[in-house]
Amino acid sequence: MYSSADKVDGQGVGSAYREQVDLLRQEASDLFTISINDWFKKADIKHFHTIDPAFMIPMLDKKTVKVAYCHFLPDTVIDGSLNIPSGLQPITSHYIINFYKLADRLVVVNPSFIPDLVRYGIPEEKIYYIPNYVSKDTFHPLGLEARKAERKKYGIAEDAFVVVGAGQVQTRKGVLDFCEVAKRCPDMEFVWAGGFSFGIITDGYEELKKVMENPPANVHFIGIVERNEMVNVYNMADVLFVPSYNELFPMTILEAVNLHIPLVLRDLDLYRDILFGHYLAASDNDGFVEKLEALKADRALYAQYEQESALISNYYSKEHVAKMWKEFYLDAYAQKQKELRT
Repeated sequence: MYSSADKVDGQGVGSAYREQVDLLRQEASDLFTISINDWFKKADIKHFHTIDPAFMIPMLDKKTVKVAYCHFLPDTVIDGSLNIPSGLQPITSHYIINFYKLADRLVVVNPSFIPDLVRYGIPEEKIYYIPNYVSKDTFHPLGLEARKAERKKYGIAEDAFVVVGAGQVQTRKGVLDFCEVAKRCPDMEFVWAGGFSFGIITDGYEELKKVMENPPANVHFIGIVERNEMVNVYNMADVLFVPSYNELFPMTILEAVNLHIPLVLRDLDLYRDILFGHYLAASDNDGFVEKLEALKADRALYAQYEQESALISNYYSKEHVAKMWKEFYLDAYAQKQKELRT
């Protein structure tokens, strides 16, 4: 495994990387010995979780299976995530796609990316879909006392209806919409866990910084939270609200559904392939307000969407995802050996 994903706090790529490595160590230790960023060890398979320029060197090894994770396309980096100077945008796009093209296989966590990658000139037969995974050992209900304690920590009443959002503070994450919806729902408390993981180069930094420094009265920006502490944040939540304009497969969704928390999401095509309709969706702030107010007012509706989240959690089980990875790696290795013999 090659990765620098855990060098920047508060980003989903790092969470996905740690979960995938832990999953394989737990479920496939009989098949694979895993090393991390070991430049000198001979490997049968090299899996690149991030696209660091330095990783171009091991990527050129023709005798090894090279797997690259596709966590984003050039559009998602340049539009709404990082404020990259216009003169560097073509170079950035070219580098990302060239890195992906050097891999024997690409892994996407959402099948909606496959047509986009094909349009960039990557053969469809090189692209594989394997979803993210989140351990239920890490993310699970902690009980009423933990819920009360976490709310007290942030000055939130025990009986409040709490809406949680999580992720980097970026334009594409819909943070401004999160705050606007909060203004229109004064009888609820809104909590955003996350911050500027990439500092001033974050797209929309100045505007977002002003909002964070002077948020609506019922909005709590609690900053970047260590991943092992996020379970406490989810335990105080009544709803997970994800107003992002562009996502792959947010780790926060997989984390929250392990606690059976109802989801209110922006109506994006990409969710339809991976969440199977087990969530409430809206396309604008009017819709978000309507969905949140309905969940707060209607206990039967709320209970229904607790069960919908449970269905998502059950689908993305440890056994299911581990089986996909084992079959993928073994097939990739067999294909490489066949190529080397011919």
